[in-house]
Amino acid sequence: MRKRIIAGNWKMYKTMDEAKSFVTEVNGRLPETDQVQAVICPPSLYLSELATLAEGSALQVGAQTMHDTDEGAFTGEVSPKMLAALSIPFVILGHSERRQYFNETDESVNKKVLAAFSHQLTPIVCVGESLEQREEGKTVETVATQVKKAFQDVHADQAKQAIIAYEPVWAIGTGKTATAEDANEVCKEIRAEIGKLYDEQTASAVRIQYGGSVKPSNLAELLSMDHIDGALVGGASLDANSFVEMIEVASHA
Repeated sequence: MRKRIIAGNWKMYKTMDEAKSFVTEVNGRLPETDQVQAVICPPSLYLSELATLAEGSALQVGAQTMHDTDEGAFTGEVSPKMLAALSIPFVILGHSERRQYFNETDESVNKKVLAAFSHQLTPIVCVGESLEQREEGKTVETVATQVKKAFQDVHADQAKQAIIAYEPVWAIGTGKTATAEDANEVCKEIRAEIGKLYDEQTASAVRIQYGGSVKPSNLAELLSMDHIDGALVGGASLDANSFVEMIEVASHA
């Protein structure tokens, strides 16, 4: 059985004091289980301190993005080498907001995926269609292409460790959520694409999250689907009580 993973993408929210208060409040409240991983991805400014604060607890800390090279004259960027030195285990790559506002492409995401694996970081690779693509019936085509390009030159043993987050762009921050059945169908197609790129064993190992206005009230239904192994959560992960509730839901769903 694939281990579930609930990852909170904090985006550009919280001050350092607010972030530390969150971790302090969550520590000790997460259910003791080997079936669910609880992850928060705060702004990079907080990674070191929050990782130290969460040490020894069930909470893990991941990054929201990174550059694809180890070092260089790239003002404002964070490298995979830096994340690895902090023992940060996860990094979100290719989020739709990064694609929309910071000109990330399928090709640049692929470079980052390869760089993540070279430093033993687990990438959370985001894919998803726009409302226009959905209305034109291009959801599966769009997502399959994103997966194929993101995993170019990635070895099967690496791909098995990856996490893919299906985040329909039209559902992010809008309050709209794909039905559990629709989300599962796309996640099924994502798994099938991994099977085409590698083999059935690799496809069965890859964990696939759903993201897009996920909250405690709709998480159980999403997790009841065969191909949904977790959630990449935005706003609902900013509140400690809400985050803990989602981990509890994932532990029992």
